[in-house]
Amino acid sequence: MQEAEAKTAEPGFWEDSERSQDYMKKQGALREKVRPLQELEKLIEEAGVFIELADEGELDEKEAVKEIEPLLKKIKKRLDKMEYETLLSGKYDFCNAIMALHPGAGGLESQDWAEMLLRMYSRWSEQKGYQVELVDLLADDEGGIKSATIIVRGHAAYGYLQAEKGVHRMIRISPFDTSKRRHTSFASVDVIPEVEEDDEVVINTEDLKIDTFRASGAGGQHVNKTDSAVRITHLPTGIVVSCQNDRSQHSNRQQALRVLTARLAELYRQEQVDEINSERGHQREIAWGSQIRTYTFHPFTLVKDHRTGVEVGQVDAVMNGMLDPFIEAYLSWKARGSIPLKK
Repeated sequence: MQEAEAKTAEPGFWEDSERSQDYMKKQGALREKVRPLQELEKLIEEAGVFIELADEGELDEKEAVKEIEPLLKKIKKRLDKMEYETLLSGKYDFCNAIMALHPGAGGLESQDWAEMLLRMYSRWSEQKGYQVELVDLLADDEGGIKSATIIVRGHAAYGYLQAEKGVHRMIRISPFDTSKRRHTSFASVDVIPEVEEDDEVVINTEDLKIDTFRASGAGGQHVNKTDSAVRITHLPTGIVVSCQNDRSQHSNRQQALRVLTARLAELYRQEQVDEINSERGHQREIAWGSQIRTYTFHPFTLVKDHRTGVEVGQVDAVMNGMLDPFIEAYLSWKARGSIPLKK
């Protein structure tokens, strides 16, 4: 702490905005890593106080147990969380996460499914205390979404959400089918880490095609009065990034460049491994046989992860953000090494 105070007291420290912001960001990340240990230590000390009071006869044993039991539950919950964090060993596991969602074939039904997944991840993030920023959303006039990109900001967001990368399948009685038939829908979820700076990525302005257009969808009429939305195409790779979340064209451009940087960094990381599928996972068709997880609403309720075999019968709870059983099982599965995908 004294070293940090000395650093910020150096002459000219705050005048160099780039240096000071970078330092404060790193300091904040370190504090976030230490915070769970501090909270655990505080809980253990509290439990210890009640034990001492009981030993000294100043507190009835039954009363001491009544006070200690909830503390022990909190301690166990903290330890479980810290245990799973030890499984996060990747270079970018503690970064923010950029998520892109796309419906598969099937029109309105699949578009509705993609929107349901977007809501599911938003609720999970809110429960974790993470911030969700909508970068780009292409809604359909009839319903659902054609694509969406969000940034989830929080401690180890990418480390946890990498478990969601892949094709998600839903089985239900379609509300759009007047005959009330059962439908199967697919949507893909891509997850990459948000990187502030990456030595591997050099973006030349001459490699970019930048288009501006009028924003659509949520945001109010003021969004649509000017060409504030930005679309950037990276010509050498063909990667296209759009952003229309902000009224300011400049802000949208900066956000789109950050997402482009992250996607290029992910692309270059893939090229460095012996097998291109080892980190990102095979780019499968958004259809039958490619799903990582199935969400069944009818004729029974069940969510099953085909990689780990984890099953949860509370499909509504999962859609409301109860993803931890799947994420924790995925981290354990990944740590154990390659296991054949369960179909």
